[in-house]
Amino acid sequence: MTPTPVLPSAEEEIWRYSRIGELDLSSYAVGSLRTETIGVDALQGDDRSGLVMVDDADVFARLNRESTSTPVTIVIPRGQVVGDVVEIVHHVDQSGIVAYPRLVIDAGENSEVTVVEKFVSADGIASLVCPVVEVRAAQAARVTYVAINALGRDTWKIAHQQSLGMRDSTTRLFTIALGGDYARVQTTSTLAEQGANSQQVALYFADGSQMNDFRTTQVHAAPRTHSDLLFKGAVRDDARSVYTGLIHIKENAKGSEAFQTNRNLTLSEGAWAESVPNLNIETNDVKCSHASTVGPIDEDQRFYLESRGIQPSIAERLVVLGFFNEVIDRLPSAAGVSDLRDAVSRKLLGNGAK
Repeated sequence: MTPTPVLPSAEEEIWRYSRIGELDLSSYAVGSLRTETIGVDALQGDDRSGLVMVDDADVFARLNRESTSTPVTIVIPRGQVVGDVVEIVHHVDQSGIVAYPRLVIDAGENSEVTVVEKFVSADGIASLVCPVVEVRAAQAARVTYVAINALGRDTWKIAHQQSLGMRDSTTRLFTIALGGDYARVQTTSTLAEQGANSQQVALYFADGSQMNDFRTTQVHAAPRTHSDLLFKGAVRDDARSVYTGLIHIKENAKGSEAFQTNRNLTLSEGAWAESVPNLNIETNDVKCSHASTVGPIDEDQRFYLESRGIQPSIAERLVVLGFFNEVIDRLPSAAGVSDLRDAVSRKLLGNGAK
């Protein structure tokens, strides 16, 4: 019998504030997801696992690497622009399983692609999904990746995203998190060559007893690189969220620019959010900023709407949607993204988000 792996503890900084102590990995059997794909076949390549994630980020990344699941590998040849959005939808159809899907995107020089990966389960499906995404953007390549969490309220997700940007490339990583019980995404975006750009954007909304957990690292390992991060979230009822982020400017990354913003709304007295931005700058001649806020809805905005005859519940919904607009406006036009405002509005009304 294979021994149960030793799990991390909330005592570790990278797991601080998390719910990892609630996880009993031995209660799950390794299973598989039902996966649908659109536009993948023409771009399918050989297994390139480890292309970006050279070392396992933690035990869940290691279990993913060691699993027998067949990774989805998307290879975009040099100079090819993929006009249609590539879609991957993973369905968790049974309780009591842990699944380890892996997606590798390898974009050749001066190529372009948009990939949407969605995770879906029904309420009552008590399973665990531990996905890994690796993205490499070669010189002047342009890669957009969108992760959509539409999981039911009993499914856990512990995810890893790692990207590597080469000279003058652009990598955009988007996360939409409305579902799941405990949903964690750990992202490392590395700008490895001069002129590389990265963007990380997330929208998350938790209610009931849900929790969103984000850990991000923006690594500048070359001169004149640029990164921009914008995460916006809301929590209601007894829900929780945590964000910890690090901007790491290495010694040889002069002329780099890095920006990090995390803003959170607490919509109920029992809701809780934590935001911890960090900087590690090893050189001068750089431009960096980080900002974070946690707080309730602006009462002046609420009062303005109510004073014009708008009911309090509708006023709150309009303020929250306005809060998220900055994120929604940055998202690409793609399947599962265009109806995001409606999904958020349904969740505000307590009608679910899927």
